[in-house]
Amino acid sequence: MSTYAQKKGFGATLWDYLTTVDHKKIAILYLIAGGFFFLLGGLEALFIRIQLAVPNNDFVSAGFYNEILTMHGTTMIFLAAMPLVFAFMNAVMPLQIGARDVAFPFLNSLGFWLFFFGGVFLNLSWFLGGAPDAGWTSYASLSLTSTTHGIDFYALGLQISGMGTLIGGINFLVTIINMRAPGMTYMRMPMFTWATFVTSALILFAFPPLTVGLFLLIFDRMFGSSFFNVANGGNTIIWEHLFWIFGHPEVYILILPAFGIFSEIFAIFSRKRLFGYSSMVFATILIGFLGFMVWAHHMFTTGLGPIANAIFAVATMAIAVPTGIKIFNWLFTMWGGSIKFSTPMLWAVAFIPSFVAGGVTGVMLATAAADYQYHDTYFVVAHFHYVIVGGVVFALFAGAHLYWPKMFGTMLNETLGKITFWLFLIGFHLTFFIQHFLGLMGMPRRIFTYLPGQGLETGNLVSSIGAALMGVAVLVLLVNVVTTTVKNEKVGNDPWGDGRTLEWAIASPPPFYNFKQLPLVRGLDAYWLEKMEGKKGMTPAEPIGDIHMPNNSFIPFVLVLGLFIAAFGTMYHAETSWGLPVLILGMAVTLGAMFVRSIKDDHGFHIHKEDLIDDDKDKGVKA
Repeated sequence: MSTYAQKKGFGATLWDYLTTVDHKKIAILYLIAGGFFFLLGGLEALFIRIQLAVPNNDFVSAGFYNEILTMHGTTMIFLAAMPLVFAFMNAVMPLQIGARDVAFPFLNSLGFWLFFFGGVFLNLSWFLGGAPDAGWTSYASLSLTSTTHGIDFYALGLQISGMGTLIGGINFLVTIINMRAPGMTYMRMPMFTWATFVTSALILFAFPPLTVGLFLLIFDRMFGSSFFNVANGGNTIIWEHLFWIFGHPEVYILILPAFGIFSEIFAIFSRKRLFGYSSMVFATILIGFLGFMVWAHHMFTTGLGPIANAIFAVATMAIAVPTGIKIFNWLFTMWGGSIKFSTPMLWAVAFIPSFVAGGVTGVMLATAAADYQYHDTYFVVAHFHYVIVGGVVFALFAGAHLYWPKMFGTMLNETLGKITFWLFLIGFHLTFFIQHFLGLMGMPRRIFTYLPGQGLETGNLVSSIGAALMGVAVLVLLVNVVTTTVKNEKVGNDPWGDGRTLEWAIASPPPFYNFKQLPLVRGLDAYWLEKMEGKKGMTPAEPIGDIHMPNNSFIPFVLVLGLFIAAFGTMYHAETSWGLPVLILGMAVTLGAMFVRSIKDDHGFHIHKEDLIDDDKDKGVKA
């Protein structure tokens, strides 16, 4: 145990994180990598807004603008929002269900490195001949005619990253089904755990269509097939179907964990049980189910016909019902509560009107006849950002402030947190509210400039000023993170004072084995129940005994490194002599790592009962 309690040098810490299979450290890796890509995507967004701030601007060229636009969307969805959501799932969900780790710690590590190397591969396109330039949806008619390797980076990078997400989703599903603490029935699980559960099921069904679409795109571009090539009998609309069968559930993959975070926040900072818990659970499941029945509302103008359009319009409107149930339940949770407006609660309260605005424009867009007017205008851009920024990004900021003490043992500064909140909130509404009107005035999306005298100047300038405010807000958050880390003032297990669920019952940050004894769960909001009875911590469900833990492993890193190398070989195999050898080398590294994993007899290690008793005061200081 002492080896875990002592401070390590930089090299040892780096090695520890490269080989870790601990869900809490993997959460920190997701947070750092996702945060980096979030900054990158934000920078790309600022370039877009600088270019559009005034008419006839030549800040960037048309071709470069297409690349920035494509990379902004792709980075924000796949490399920022997804991994940051995964960071909170990893950090919180195993603690909420009273588990010592996830079901497959090795796969958890493998999932992170797949995401990370896929993201790095995608962004290397900037330095190796041009980034993807066909929009974040990469419609086949555009992506097949793109002359650079940008689209190849897109297809291969997302393929590698997507594998990581799929592995993560399967892992979380098995963890929640198999590893709940004694007494933790499904209807006692916290809302964030329920959101993780439904989201993981969505990942399981939504990512295979994207995988298939990307494979077909790779074959069309690199191996001469014609799945999407109309001249040779292919069909470009098939790409749209495959992409949106993934792409619409993806929106719910992002928003459901956000709903889960807000459900926790409303209960904690209203000092009340979440109103209508069972209806919240069923609304979450219903959103997940309906999420697969609405994809063609992105395709009303492709000529599917009135019957298909009507069916998808009705299904899209229907999904507003379970979402509405959630909104009212959050409002009723606050009603009569003893509300504390800490930073997480500010984000949560601001989320409701912002997200509802996105929902209302969603119902407008779901009206197929009206969509012919809205389609491909800035109205759609405004709607999308009200849902994703007003929903997901608000939740990520809220979750970062709420769970920072649990992940790192220190509290982010409240004053700086509130400055971040107000700057970002005002900047967000300035940026995107006016875009609804720009869209209604006819401004098409994805244009890189516009002429003066069309009435678009003021709206675009206001929008760009708002984007700058959001940029400043993120800088304030970074300052907050740095100063908090430098000060390093430690906090207790329940720093907000009103924690209701199991994660607040153990030390901050938790020991690497999470729970010395698995807790006995006696109802919903298990920790709150124990506190109300005057107990200090959870009632244990077992006597102190030996704890079995997995060993760290370098194999996931090596395995994914092989795929990363092979991706370059795949891309350049047709035009260089070294492409095929590099492809073979990369696959050899990956298969070698798999082989070592399969023959290596790794039984993990035991923390002995005596050590646990001796180390009663030890808080499991992070290695």
